[in-house]
Amino acid sequence: MNETTYGIILFHSTNWAIKAEKVLQGAGLEVKLIPVPRHLSSDCGVCLRFDWADEGAVRRALEEARVEFEGIHRL
Repeated sequence: MNETTYGIILFHSTNWAIKAEKVLQGAGLEVKLIPVPRHLSSDCGVCLRFDWADEGAVRRALEEARVEFEGIHRL
């Protein structure tokens, strides 16, 4: 069985999460807004989930668009 490994991006605000979602979808990356997992802390109640194989492209797209994020974690 092949399981996908996901990453999540934490943000300081919902506004940054929504902006990041638009930026990453515009870059052709598949992302999904989800509640922040209980074991992680965040100033914002939502985070973005993505396929970990896209981690490099996700970081580049966010940096190029100057999207502020709290951190990226592998699940």
